[in-house]
Amino acid sequence: MLDILIIGGGPIGLACGLAAQKAGLSFVIVEKGTLVNSLYNYPSTMTFFSTSEKLEIGGVPFVTTHTKPNRADALEYYRRVALSNTLPLHLFEEVTEVKPINKHYKVTTNKAVYEAKYVIVSTGFYDVAVNLDIPGEHLPKVKHYYQDPAFFTLQKVIVVGSSNSAIDVALETYRKGAEVTLVVRGSEISDRVKYWVRPDIINRIKEGSIKAYFNANLKAIRETEADIETPEGTITIPNDFVMAMTGYKPNFIFLKNIGIALSDDDRFIPQYNKDTMETNLPGMYLAGVVCGGMDTHLWFIENSRIHADMILSDIITKREESK
Repeated sequence: MLDILIIGGGPIGLACGLAAQKAGLSFVIVEKGTLVNSLYNYPSTMTFFSTSEKLEIGGVPFVTTHTKPNRADALEYYRRVALSNTLPLHLFEEVTEVKPINKHYKVTTNKAVYEAKYVIVSTGFYDVAVNLDIPGEHLPKVKHYYQDPAFFTLQKVIVVGSSNSAIDVALETYRKGAEVTLVVRGSEISDRVKYWVRPDIINRIKEGSIKAYFNANLKAIRETEADIETPEGTITIPNDFVMAMTGYKPNFIFLKNIGIALSDDDRFIPQYNKDTMETNLPGMYLAGVVCGGMDTHLWFIENSRIHADMILSDIITKREESK
C-alpha cells in the first residue's frame, strides 16, 4: 500500500511529490495527460506574468535568461525537476474512481488499481472550458484553446473575452494578418491583463486595427457569420473562426463523484481546512488552483506552492499520532 497517491502531474502535483519524497514516504503521481499537461496546452507564445523564482518548486532553481519565463522554459524546467528527482510518474493514466476503504483509499484508473493511506487532488482547472451556451457553439470553427497565431492568417476571427488569454489571442492573431473583432462583456479591458500588454490592446483598439465591442455578447454562430448583441442592437458580421476565451473551471463532476463537498452557490468552492488543506474526507487533500472553485484567479503556481508542505506536515503529524 502506498502512503500517498497524488492525482495531477502539474507543477503543484510535482511539488507534493517532492515534499513526500523528502519525507521518505511512498507515493505515485497519476496524470491523465502528459507531464504538466495544462502548461503543455498553453499557447506556444505564452509568457508568464511571474519571474522564474516564483515558479520554482521543491527548492530547485529555475534558471532562464528571460526576465519572465515562457512556456518552453517552464516545460523544460518541470521536466528536469521530475526526471532528475526520479519522481514516480504515471502519465496518460486517468483516475476513474476513488473510494474510502477501512481508513484508506482505493483509487481506480483506466490502467490500474491502487491503495493509499492518503490522497492529494491537484487537478487544476484548465481541462474544462466555460461554455458560451449559444447556438453554433459546437461548430468546428469555435475553439476554447489556442496554440499558434499563424494558423489564423487572413482569417476573420472573433475573440470573446477581455482577460489575459483573450487579449493575447487578439493581439497575436492580428499581428499574423487576421481581421480581429473583440467581444467584451464589460465596459473595458480587464485590469487583470498583464501590465505590459494592456496599453498595447487599448492602442490597437483606438487606432482601429482591432475592432472591439464593449458591453456586448456573442449571440449566435453560423458557418460563415456570427451575431453580436451590442448596446446599439444586434449586428451580423462575416466570420471564419471564433476564439471563445471565456475561461476554464475545475472538473466539479469529478470532485463531487469522489465525495468532496462544494459550496452551494455558483462559485462551487471545495470544502477544505485552510491550515492543512484536508477536505471533508479524512486523509484526502486539495492542492493548487483547484482550491478556488470558480474563483480561478485566486490561486496560481506562485501562491499555492506552499500547499505541498502544508499537506505533508499534516500527514506526518497524523502518522506520528497514530504511532
